[in-house]
Amino acid sequence: MSANRHKVLVANRGEIAIRIINACRKLDLGFVAVHTKEDAQSGHVSHARKHGGDEAVYRVASYHDANELLSVADAAGATAVHPGYGFFAEDFRFARRVVNRDRPLIWIGPSWRVIRELGDKINTKRLARKLGVPTVPGSDKPVYDEMEAEEIAKSLFAFQADQGFERHVVLLKASAGGGGMGIEEVERMDTFRTTYRRLRNYAKRQFQDSGVLIEQRIFDFNHLEVQVLGDRKGTAHVHFGTRNCTVQSTGRQKRIEVAPGFMPGELQYTFDAGKVLDDIIDYSLRIARDVGYDSVGTWEWIVTPKGDPFLMEVNTRIQVENGISGAISAIRGEGPVDLIKEQIRCALGEDLGYSQDDVTFNGVSIEYRLIAEDPDNRFTPWVGLIERFQWEEQPWLSVLTHVPTTEPYDIPTEFDPNLALAIIRGKDLAEAKARGVQFLDSLKLTGIDRAGRELRSNVAFLRDKTANLLEF
Repeated sequence: MSANRHKVLVANRGEIAIRIINACRKLDLGFVAVHTKEDAQSGHVSHARKHGGDEAVYRVASYHDANELLSVADAAGATAVHPGYGFFAEDFRFARRVVNRDRPLIWIGPSWRVIRELGDKINTKRLARKLGVPTVPGSDKPVYDEMEAEEIAKSLFAFQADQGFERHVVLLKASAGGGGMGIEEVERMDTFRTTYRRLRNYAKRQFQDSGVLIEQRIFDFNHLEVQVLGDRKGTAHVHFGTRNCTVQSTGRQKRIEVAPGFMPGELQYTFDAGKVLDDIIDYSLRIARDVGYDSVGTWEWIVTPKGDPFLMEVNTRIQVENGISGAISAIRGEGPVDLIKEQIRCALGEDLGYSQDDVTFNGVSIEYRLIAEDPDNRFTPWVGLIERFQWEEQPWLSVLTHVPTTEPYDIPTEFDPNLALAIIRGKDLAEAKARGVQFLDSLKLTGIDRAGRELRSNVAFLRDKTANLLEF
């Protein structure tokens, strides 16, 4: 089937759905979007209808209903499924079902086998260690035995004491969890057993697996990422640089991302930052080649103040922040790069068509996640009516949003109150930061909840954190 005869089911919502639709349009592909009753006002619905007509929009009861999504695919004549991020994006069972059904569809993402292999944090850690890739110290398998768990914790506390760490903390993580869920910190051995038991019970209820990973808690780290793309055969791989995602909420949710991950030319580091970037790229590609990675993916890293990198996990999907990697990238001099477009193109069977030597990088890009939340109250979500959402258009600015800007928007309580992504570009870090502050200061964002209280947002938090981006 030729590319222009394909039709992509956009199995997601909000700004990522808009970005997938736009990528389809660039590739001259058909598309079909879905929405729930609560999401009828979302900009992705009007965007799909504007560019695809009424037949490009289907209402569903839930974005989590696999049967309903696949029914839409059949009714609309879709030939491929793009899951975006969240929902079914890293569900290998759904990916397997998509490609193995009576009317097979193309899965726009890594193959279900790759998702299964790398989606398991324990398996990823074992694979990394086999390939000589450094991982966070601790267990490389789920621990179900209380005595074994205590022995591992004692060894980690002893290691931290030997290293001279001021604060000794061991991290307990539900092995089947993700997205910051199922994580506990323990500072003393005398509280370890109680915490371990509580987390095991939580993991069993939430994830149907009571396994717990036990790791060293590293403070004052930077959170870096490597953006990788593989062709459908899993034999050709390129990277699109690094990102720094250190600015997060108290719940370990990203709030600002920067590409590239460090700026050794502008900032002073106590270690060779350029070598660290090269190392984590090489390590990431080592794993990608070994597993035959065949789509867009992100390798997530912790880097300590001494410059020691540890692989945390691999995200087998497109990520929210892919746009800043694309913003600083060019292929044979043509940029910015639309990574979603590249992902779709390769998923439909086209060759990658270029090598790493063809990919160049220039400048710095910052992404702000604009969210209706209260950073002063543990980032508690705010729900209400967005009355005004406007910004000054700039050649160095892209705002990705599903929130209408010409009429009020009632934030659905069923979803996180994410409002927009603002991507800022600059020739260097200093210019990107200055432009970021300019954008935030000129932003007009107002609203009111049902009790008459004014909108709470993270704009001031983002502005405050901009001053020290990419620093330890």
